[in-house]
Amino acid sequence: MRQPPSIWPSSLRGINALDPPQKEAIYFTLIPDWVYTRFGIDPLTHTINGKKVVHLRAPENSRAMELSIFHHPEAEDPVLYLNMADSLLGQLMVLLVVMNDTESRRYDVDRLPDGTPTNLGTSCRNIEAELEAMRDGLAPGQIRRGLRGFRQSVPYFERFVESMHHDMFLIEPLSYHNAIVFERYGFGYTVGRKEMERIHREFQPGGELYTQLDGSTPFRHPDAWRTVRGRSWAIHDGILGHPFTGFHMYKRIYHHANVNTFPDAVW
Repeated sequence: MRQPPSIWPSSLRGINALDPPQKEAIYFTLIPDWVYTRFGIDPLTHTINGKKVVHLRAPENSRAMELSIFHHPEAEDPVLYLNMADSLLGQLMVLLVVMNDTESRRYDVDRLPDGTPTNLGTSCRNIEAELEAMRDGLAPGQIRRGLRGFRQSVPYFERFVESMHHDMFLIEPLSYHNAIVFERYGFGYTVGRKEMERIHREFQPGGELYTQLDGSTPFRHPDAWRTVRGRSWAIHDGILGHPFTGFHMYKRIYHHANVNTFPDAVW
């Protein structure tokens, strides 16, 4: 595999304009070393037993990229999925990052029994699958247990961002628990911190959200306010009165923002 160029473009669109070997050399620096060793992926060919398991989608003239890594050539779900794009202001934005423990049970929260996509419960919901996932300790949107590799992967991403001549990147948490996790890894808010603090306040005994934890649905258990996961399921169930959207977070590389909107949080 070719080495990345010494000077990188400062945008994904610029990287996508490079010839395929250079483009791959840059994007594959995002793959942590532990992924290769844990899943037996050849770091030179990105294959397992000669079959490709690392897939990159980064078309020329596009401002976005997708990287999918599978533990087996025939696997249904990736162990790692990353989707990034250039923002309109030229900043690097993470649209989605997923790490799946593909050896764990799958919960079909992403599709109805007839195969209709749920968009992870944002357009429609597979309630039965969500109940099973919740009872088994998963959070909203999780189709499998997490791989627990995000912390080890952040340094790779920060070096990637630095090589693109940026000092920060953006991310939009899709769920309440995502925002709390990102806080723990050093992210701050460009938009939404006051709302996160309000949510925490209203989940306290006597608060507006606390009083709605009335057991009217399985996702609104009276004790849900005590945990990150419990709150996230209640919010996913509509307790806010609107979807969990409009939150924007940032991470300045090699810097921890020290934001904590759920003090002494229990997962």
